[in-house]
Amino acid sequence: MAIVVGVKFKNIGKTYYFSPKDIEFKEGDGVITETVRGVEYGTVVMANKIVDDSEIVQPLKEIIRKASEEDTKRHLENLQQRKELVKIVNEKVKKHGLAMKIVDAEYTFDRNKIIVYFTAEGRIDFRELVKDLASVYHLRIELRQIYERDDIKMRGALGPCGRPCCCATHLQDFEKVSIKMAKIQGLSLNPTKISGCCGKLMCCLKSENDYYKETYSKMPKVNSTVITPDGEGTVLSNDILRLQTKVKINLEDGTADIKTYPLEKINAHQTQKEEDDEE
Repeated sequence: MAIVVGVKFKNIGKTYYFSPKDIEFKEGDGVITETVRGVEYGTVVMANKIVDDSEIVQPLKEIIRKASEEDTKRHLENLQQRKELVKIVNEKVKKHGLAMKIVDAEYTFDRNKIIVYFTAEGRIDFRELVKDLASVYHLRIELRQIYERDDIKMRGALGPCGRPCCCATHLQDFEKVSIKMAKIQGLSLNPTKISGCCGKLMCCLKSENDYYKETYSKMPKVNSTVITPDGEGTVLSNDILRLQTKVKINLEDGTADIKTYPLEKINAHQTQKEEDDEE
């Protein structure tokens, strides 16, 4: 067991654990920490808390200090200069004719380095771009290629539901999403209907999958034969949310009737097995 503090470096993204040493922190406190990127300014999102060692990624780094007013002022100044950084980097990219899209650019807290995030369809030789930027800022320049999902996560966007994308609000990590999840939920398999702003399958398919998967296993397979209070029939469709099944009943006079039954009124319990069609 160890006492840790949860810190975020952006409004979205992961929460990282640090050792508070002997300092008492509360949510919202600014902190200065040492990270793989160098000295960074972060915000406490979880006050001092005891957690199991299995939850900690070793080695557990210590928080350097609580952020002072001067630290916070410098951090805000760095944030304010991001637009100007992106503008200048874009000008240099255009000058060198590189096929890349600049997503963001930022100073590290100590202003010893500039990090530029970009997307591109393939590998980019940006050595001349780095030299050009270094001659302007006289700092170390680091370019990081990210992908479509990271782009949306950083910039934010509205999903097909009209709400901000999950990745830009609460998701800390991207999880594996498959076509099978859309099939189980009875959604159209039209890519435009089940893809998010990044062009990949929507993350919410994974968020809702546990409920649908459990309920789906209780529903009868479409086209299977079931026994209903009105006799034997063939399953036409299932309503997983309402736990109802639409059944075609063959009547004695040779005609047919279509009725909807609650799941508990029919005697089927079949699981449809399909191979995963991974994204």
